[in-house]
Amino acid sequence: MNKPLARFLVGVALAALLQGCASVSTLNGAKTDLPIIYSGTRLDWYALHGGCCPVPRFGSEAPSYPGIDLPFSLLLDTLVLPFTVAAELGVSVGVRGGL
Repeated sequence: MNKPLARFLVGVALAALLQGCASVSTLNGAKTDLPIIYSGTRLDWYALHGGCCPVPRFGSEAPSYPGIDLPFSLLLDTLVLPFTVAAELGVSVGVRGGL
């Protein structure tokens, strides 16, 4: 991989991380009645298509650069899909931290 391309990719990744991930912000939302399956991807898609008011629909503001955040949110939403489906169905996963 050439250096300019590597620098560009690192810059894009850092920009996405600095803006905050839509998946993380929607999954950390305090509202319980909002859908959580692929919520970050939905929020980015909503923002890309000119959605007017994301907070009532998703419980979070859209990132500044949803086009850059979209692939990262898609990846994270896919990784946490078993947990979000279980949460939507009301199944307790029983995950605990600490000893």
